[in-house]
Amino acid sequence: MLRVLLFLGTNIAVIAVASITLNLLGVDSYLQANQPYGLNFQSLLIFCFIFGMSGSLVSLFLSKWMAKMSTRTQIIEQPRDTAEKWLLETVRELADEAGIGMPEVGIFPAMQSNAFATGWNKNNALVAVSEGLLRRFSHDEVRAVLAHEIGHVANGDMVTLSLIQGVVNTFVMFFARIIGSIVDRVVFKNENGHGIGFFVVTIVAEIVLGILASTIVMWFSRRREFRADDMGARLAGKGAMISALQRLKMESQVPDQMPDTLTAFGITKGQREGFKALFSSHPPLDDRIAALQTMR
Repeated sequence: MLRVLLFLGTNIAVIAVASITLNLLGVDSYLQANQPYGLNFQSLLIFCFIFGMSGSLVSLFLSKWMAKMSTRTQIIEQPRDTAEKWLLETVRELADEAGIGMPEVGIFPAMQSNAFATGWNKNNALVAVSEGLLRRFSHDEVRAVLAHEIGHVANGDMVTLSLIQGVVNTFVMFFARIIGSIVDRVVFKNENGHGIGFFVVTIVAEIVLGILASTIVMWFSRRREFRADDMGARLAGKGAMISALQRLKMESQVPDQMPDTLTAFGITKGQREGFKALFSSHPPLDDRIAALQTMR
C-alpha cells in the first residue's frame, strides 16, 4: 500500500510541476489541425521535454525520502552500539577521502546482502546497508561496499542517471506522438484533428519505444558500476573490493528484497543472460571481479 501511495504521490507532483512550468512558458497545445500531421512540433518538443525531465527530476529530489520510506531504512542519529559507531566512522572517513560531504547513514531490514546510495546532491546523500550484509560480511568487505556506494555519490551517478532518463523520456514521448499522428491520418484516415487511433497508437508506441530506450539507460547504469567498483578499490583496497563482490556472488541466489525503484542504486542485482542482459542495471559479477583483477 505504501509503495502505491508513493507512486501516486510522485506522479501527482510530476504533473503539477510540469503543468505549472508549461503555463509559465506559455506553451500552446501541440495538437493543431492546421499543422503538418496535426502537430506543432515546437510545442510538442517543449511539452515532451518538460514532462520527461520533470518525472526524472522530481524522482531525484524525492529520492532520499522515498528510499527511506520504501526500504524502511533507519537513519543512525546516535550510535546505539559499537557496530553502528563503526559504520558511521567508516562512512565519514570514506567521504572525507572522496571529497564529499558526510552522507546520512542508515540500515534497512533485509536478509539479502545489499546496499544503496541515493540523493540529488553529493554533499547531501544517503548511504544505507542491509542488516544481512552487516551480519555476514567482514569489516573489510563492508568497508569496500560502503566505498563502492561513496563512489556512486562522488561520481554524481544519481544526477547523471536522472538526466539521461529525462532525455530518453523526452524522445520517447516525442516520437510516440508523431507515430500516433501518422497512423491516425494514414491508417484511420482522420484528416481533422486526432481521433481515438492517435491516443491508442501513442500509448502503444510509448510502451514499445520506452522498452527499447531503457537499454540505453541500463547500458549507462552498467558502466557506472565499473566506475564505482574502481573507486571502491581505491578507497578500501582492491583485495577487499574483490572479496566483497565474490561474497555477493555466493549469495546471488537469495531473492532480492530491494524495491524495483532502487535496484539500479544497489551494489548488486540478480544476473540476467542473453537478450535480458540488455535490460540489466548491473553487469555480471564475474565481469566486475575480472575488471578489478586487471586494475593496476
